[in-house]
Amino acid sequence: MPELRRDPIVGRWVIISTERSRRPSDFKPEPVVVRATSCVFCPGHEDKTPPEILALRLPGSAPNTPGWSLRVVANKFPALRIEGDLAPSGEGLFDRMNGVGAHEVVIETPDHTASLATLPADAVADVLLAYRERLSDLKKDPRFEYVLVFKNHGEAAGASLEHPHSQLIATPIIPIMVSEELSGSAQYFQMKERCVWCDVVRQERRSGHRMIVEAHGFAALAPFAPRFPFETWILPTRHRSAFEDSDVDELRGLAEVLGTVLRRLNRVLEGPPFNFMLHTAPLREPALEHFHWHLEVIPKLTRVAGFEWGSGFFINPMLPEDAAAALREEAE
Repeated sequence: MPELRRDPIVGRWVIISTERSRRPSDFKPEPVVVRATSCVFCPGHEDKTPPEILALRLPGSAPNTPGWSLRVVANKFPALRIEGDLAPSGEGLFDRMNGVGAHEVVIETPDHTASLATLPADAVADVLLAYRERLSDLKKDPRFEYVLVFKNHGEAAGASLEHPHSQLIATPIIPIMVSEELSGSAQYFQMKERCVWCDVVRQERRSGHRMIVEAHGFAALAPFAPRFPFETWILPTRHRSAFEDSDVDELRGLAEVLGTVLRRLNRVLEGPPFNFMLHTAPLREPALEHFHWHLEVIPKLTRVAGFEWGSGFFINPMLPEDAAAALREEAE
């Protein structure tokens, strides 16, 4: 029989459609195939991107030339622009402001055919450190309230270029998805005087049913009420509300666990397209007792259709316990 499950943080209900239940091998997404062709993000094409904002380089190499292992550049076609004032205004009950923000691209490696699953942990840690540095820098701009870091891997997940890259967008408002998590977490803390995210980690550690891996100070788990098959959350096991407060050792631990999760997803699902999103505390908030930063990794295996858009319910054809078990079995 199908089952309704409620997310303990935002209160969202999902339908686990067990009558449509599938084995991991039943999911056949188009695998992400990277053609070994040069692109604008490859070394030697630095003049085809905006000037680098941040780069890791060989000693003596000049900015915007080859010799880098990671680059951060402004997005050539930004969703929001860095220039200008917000100038909020109203038109009756409608609100508007100028589209001011920052939109940057993190070019994760010079190797066109690599991925976060195949890069060594040190290189993945460099990517995470670049996120931290850009968050800390953009935090200085009083116009910005939030920075969302995200990755689209594969055309089906929204990637327009094959070269390994992720993005960040700084916005003058807090995204609604994050606002819902903040509100739900605050309500839970008010009732129980505990962080709901910490409670989730403790409960999943005890039961083990949805825990995928715990190592290096991080837990990767299948949430109790996942929207999508193989949805995975990665959280620090020690309470942390702001990603930018993470130190080098913590980010090295995250690199190890993130690489492990992505490699297991690749083996179980044969290299699926996926998205990941980093949810962290808003830029203007002090350390929050009720909120816990986390990565959400979502393979692109099902489609969101009319029922989901119209109702807000998500239909997931796979039990998270089965997804977690399949990923645990792929231990390296």
